[in-house]
Amino acid sequence: MLGGGALPINNVQRYREALMMSKAELARKAGLSTLTIDRLEAGRPCRLDTKRKVLLALGLRISDKDRVFGLKTDASIASALLNAAETRS
Repeated sequence: MLGGGALPINNVQRYREALMMSKAELARKAGLSTLTIDRLEAGRPCRLDTKRKVLLALGLRISDKDRVFGLKTDASIASALLNAAETRS
């Protein structure tokens, strides 16, 4: 991999496959493109609204986000926000 560390792991593909759902079906239910689903399953970053759409399309609650998307990505975002806020002070 060029110029970076490993991408964060998420469980979107596992949940989708457990529901016997294709990428295209998840994309339709979530109102997203199949390319977005591909990127998401590959661990690429996405907007919070995209995560919300995927959770609901999988029949999950927003409170299930940590099980699906993991804690590391949200923690790193929170850490970056805190660092930015401290820098501005």
